[in-house]
Amino acid sequence: MKKLILSLLAILIIACGTFAQTTTKDKLYKHSGETLDVKVIKVGEFTVTYKFPGEDAEQVISKLAIAKITYSSGRTEEISEKINVSGKDDWEKVQILTDKSQVVGLKKGEDVKGKTSGMLSYNSAGSADKKATRKIKEDAAESGAQFVLLTSDKSDGFGIKQAIKNGVAYSYK
Repeated sequence: MKKLILSLLAILIIACGTFAQTTTKDKLYKHSGETLDVKVIKVGEFTVTYKFPGEDAEQVISKLAIAKITYSSGRTEEISEKINVSGKDDWEKVQILTDKSQVVGLKKGEDVKGKTSGMLSYNSAGSADKKATRKIKEDAAESGAQFVLLTSDKSDGFGIKQAIKNGVAYSYK
């Protein structure tokens, strides 16, 4: 009889623990279409920190990769809008990023470059920068990327302005 009571008590404790774990799950909806059952720890300026059930290791993902979070309380928080880029013509939709934490959880693509022509091109500083920005965004859009992490941004010239921008293209996984 004592073994039966202990067995029933153990089953009850396991069932309660399982129920408690399932009721504390939050859902992360990624722009890639993936849904994660997690426990959200922190929503920061650029990132979301979370844990998988039964794990202590904290994971970090860019807010740009997440559409929304549905918390275990039932509240839903919209995180970011999905950017759809289908080719070079969508270059204006590409976002230039400067903080590495903004690309955590995004798929790294190819290196991209935006450069204005040099010697015989008479650009003002502003127009050279705009042309280089457009070129780097066009390169990213052509590869289907929604984001560019800017790795360098230089201006050269003695009276003749030339802008050179280098970056890495990123997209949703």
